[in-house]
Parts: sequence; structure tokens; C-alpha cells
Amino acid sequence: MGSTRTSAPLGRGRRTVLTAVGLVAALALTATACGGSEKDKANDKPDATTSQAADSGGEVKIPSDIADRLKEHGIDVDKWKNGAWKDWDKDKWLSEAEDFVNPVIEGLWKPDRMRSAKEADKTVSVKDATAAQGVSDPEPGQVRAEAEKTPYHENAAPVGKVFFDSPEGPAVCSGTVIKDVNHPGKSNLVWTAGHCVHAGGDGGWYRNLVFVPAYNDLGRSAADLGGASATEIAPYGNWWADWASTSNGWIQGGSQSGGDGAAYDYAVLHVKPEQGAKSLEETVGAALDVDFSAPSAAEAGEMGAWGYPAAPPYDGLQMFKCLDAPGRFSLGADLPTMYRIGCSMTGGSSGGGWFRVLNGKTVLVSNTSIGPMDNTWLAGPQLGEDAEALYRNMSKTYGGQ
Repeated sequence: MGSTRTSAPLGRGRRTVLTAVGLVAALALTATACGGSEKDKANDKPDATTSQAADSGGEVKIPSDIADRLKEHGIDVDKWKNGAWKDWDKDKWLSEAEDFVNPVIEGLWKPDRMRSAKEADKTVSVKDATAAQGVSDPEPGQVRAEAEKTPYHENAAPVGKVFFDSPEGPAVCSGTVIKDVNHPGKSNLVWTAGHCVHAGGDGGWYRNLVFVPAYNDLGRSAADLGGASATEIAPYGNWWADWASTSNGWIQGGSQSGGDGAAYDYAVLHVKPEQGAKSLEETVGAALDVDFSAPSAAEAGEMGAWGYPAAPPYDGLQMFKCLDAPGRFSLGADLPTMYRIGCSMTGGSSGGGWFRVLNGKTVLVSNTSIGPMDNTWLAGPQLGEDAEALYRNMSKTYGGQ
């Protein structure tokens, strides 16, 4: 159930360090400069077809291979480029892994549209949360999320927001820049949750996936964002996913409340800049290794979860973090055990990375997947052999594109 599924279309800095003193940890994901994305345009594919997006004022760029895939599914490419991507006909909602398509719609994700995006929430009921007490540790006490220090590009540069379109409208999750084992120093990979890219058993792939690292760099309030510059909102620009991978476990078992797929709720994006030519890691100046050793909760030590909670009492504009020692959590005896920590972060933090210190350096060990309706804790999947296979396939097959 946990085998991987891959799908077709979707700076300068100091190294990342996480220091822990007693029960207090601070993430220092630092970069020495924050000049935004490169202004020179990346070379377009010569066989790409383009048009003006009717509702965004931007240009839709559809490489011919993606255009061919749309045509294979009875979709009019010209209509798609002029707004048909907003149509979610259930019969045409592409649900097979190889059918993920994510042509760039330049200018679609403007600051106002980003602020309108709703949280991709995955809450579990009290009944579900207590259904497997035999394999779960006692529920942790709530840990109040702490606001990350600003500017984010100096304190948490690899952390950002994942925006996408769903049948319900614009939605948002969180994500993390990760290193690419086959392309050191030039990674274009982002770690997030499976439910931030695919609806699971309820539907297919989401559309218009974009990653924005260090979103709202100065942590400004809604009242202050009216005069914010594009660089303050997206200091490193917008990064479109041109490939996505998630697990069979999520595609087959995921649901509105997480379902059996929650234990496999992870995904990797390969991204490219809307403008610019440098890699994501070069532009941001920092990226994290992923720990696929799947340590037990008792062995893992203290963890920190980072993200942009968007459901009340939060509004999705600021980055927060929770630090706690994890316990075990499972939704069924036949499902892998998940990590669980106390945390008050709400929907929108989904997909945000969980970090721990391993051999003196910060590594990503999980991501936010599900939580209860009263927002007292978060649970995330353990990342073992299946997650590593997904990651390595992304790196080997698409990392150099």
C-alpha cells in the first residue's frame, strides 16, 4: 500500500543549522542575501504553446508534451489556456498518477489571490483519533505555536507555502526546500504532504501548484500588506511544480479526514521558477537533508514542526513552529505508526516540515498530515523505505530538468 507513485507534469547562503539547548530549540535556516528570484527569464522550451490567461492577465505556457496529454483526455488546449483549468468536471478530473499536468500560468498567483487561498485541512474526529489506543501513546498536551522570527529568509529560508487550485477554489499548504542527492547544491525539490497535491481516493491531482519560499518575509499583518512589495511577499519568487510524486498509500487510501492514507501522506515536488534560471537551492541559499531512517518516537528525540497555519485563530500570513517530544499515533493496527506532537497550529500548516537534529545537523524527518478538530496536536508520517524510494526516483529521473 505504501509503494510510490510518480506523476508527470507538475542565492547565496550559509548552511542550515538547528541547535537544541535542553527542551528549547531554535531553527536557524539562514541565507546571507535576499534579493528575490533572478530577473532574467529562463529559456522556454521551443515547442511550448502559449496564450494569454483570460482571468489572470498572465501568459499560459504549455509544453507540447503536456498539451498532447491534455488532448488525450478530451480537453481543449485553447480553452484550458483561457480558463478551463477552473472546470472540475468529475468525469474529466484526471485521477491517474501519470496524468498530473501543471502548465505555468504566469501571473496567476498574485499576492491578493494568495491571500484568498483557504487551508487544506485534514482533521480527524474524536472517534477516529481514539480508535487505536492500543498502538497510540497518550494524547499529548497542547503546545502553543511560537511565531518564527522575521525576516524569514534569515531564520527559516527553506520553509514556505504551497498554493494550488482545488474544486473548492484556491488552497494552501506548507512545504520545505530539500536537498537533491544527485544534484548537490542545485536542488529543485520541495517536500510537502500528499493531500496538498492529490485528493486521494476522493479525486485526482490538484492544479496550478506553486511553492513560495519565505512567504511574507517580514511577517506583516493583513492591514500592512496593502503596501507590501512583491519581494516582501515572495522574496525568492514563485516556483511552479512541473512534476509531483506521492505514495500509492495516499492515492488509494487518502480521504477528507486523512483516512488510511494519512500514514503515507507525503509528497515531493520538482519545481522551476516562474522567472529566472538558477535552481531553488541556489536561489534560497539553504536546503535540508531528509532522514529516512524512520526512528521510533522514543528514539527520535525532540522535533519541531514549521508551517503557515491559516485556519482561525491564525490567518496564514505568518510562519509558526511547535517544539515537542513525539509520541506514537496510529489509526489502525495494520497501518504504520505515525509521530504525534502537541501543537496548536491549524489547517494551512499541512505539509510543513518536521525537523530534528541528527549528528549535529538539521534534517527533515516528517511533515504535518492530520490533527484533531480542537487543534491540540499534529500527526505526521514516519519516512522509511517507501518514502526514500519516492525521493530517489524524483531525484534521479527529474532532478536534472
